[in-house]
Amino acid sequence: MRWLLALLLAVLASGAARADDLRPGYLDWTERSPGVWAVTWKAPLLGGLATRAKPLLPRGCAIEETARRLAGPALIETARVRCAAPLAGRAIELEGIESSFSDALVRVAPLGHPVQAGRLTADAPRLLVVAKAARGEVARTYFVLGVEHILLGFDHLLFVIGLVLLIRRGRQVVTTVTMFTLAHSLTLALLTLGWFAVARRPLEVCIALSIIFLAREILRPESQPSLARRLPGVVAFVFGLLHGLGFAAALAEIGLPKGELPLALLTFNLGVEAGQLAVVAATFAVLAAIARWRPPAIGPLRHAGAYAIGIMATFWMFERALSA
Repeated sequence: MRWLLALLLAVLASGAARADDLRPGYLDWTERSPGVWAVTWKAPLLGGLATRAKPLLPRGCAIEETARRLAGPALIETARVRCAAPLAGRAIELEGIESSFSDALVRVAPLGHPVQAGRLTADAPRLLVVAKAARGEVARTYFVLGVEHILLGFDHLLFVIGLVLLIRRGRQVVTTVTMFTLAHSLTLALLTLGWFAVARRPLEVCIALSIIFLAREILRPESQPSLARRLPGVVAFVFGLLHGLGFAAALAEIGLPKGELPLALLTFNLGVEAGQLAVVAATFAVLAAIARWRPPAIGPLRHAGAYAIGIMATFWMFERALSA
């Protein structure tokens, strides 16, 4: 059991720095009038984009006005750019992204044409603007972002795994995860649409506390029934409200395409749900395989997983509280 716990801790610690980090940059090109573009570059300070990367203008384009400001944890640059010809066939590029630790979302909205969306990475730092963009690009981009936020946002990932370890019964797990989804969808929509605002750091501390609570419930003997075991759907819904606020705070740091806000919000949430279901299925598959081949290992595995989840969440809680 001790070597298994050490292995789990090593795997989780490798992603500790990205516990709830969803911080790609966001580059928006919106054509206000023929040949005149409003360009916004939002570069989070974490990840290196703000200090290492900068947008390059396509050929035939020149800056007429520019401004720069800090907004929370991001550097925001705005500019009015005039281009002598349409952008079709030219490239939107980020210089220096290969030396940063983040990606960047790109949105290009020409007058009278569908929006083109894409993602710039160290391996693909350029986006070729096409004459006729596919209408589903924004949906596809934000769906993938939602999936990645579950698979790479380790606090939400651990919460979902913890629900499986706590409940273990397939139908009840599905019902509980559905309640979690409904809750985080609600607060994600309300916060993103501007109905209210929250301070991110105290919120992140509360999210870490929710994971610690869940780890403790997994370790509680089954002879001691608790609220989480009796009404897991209620507990998942309450904590889902917190996690939805975390999703929304992360999205706020990136920026959402104003013209496609409902679509981007919907597809991001669908991506989150797809990622959750994949995690639930994978966790069940692992537990089923172990139960078949070495049934006595299930109990120690659940306890080792609970300790690993609780230790990691405790680390996040102190880290977030001290950095608030």
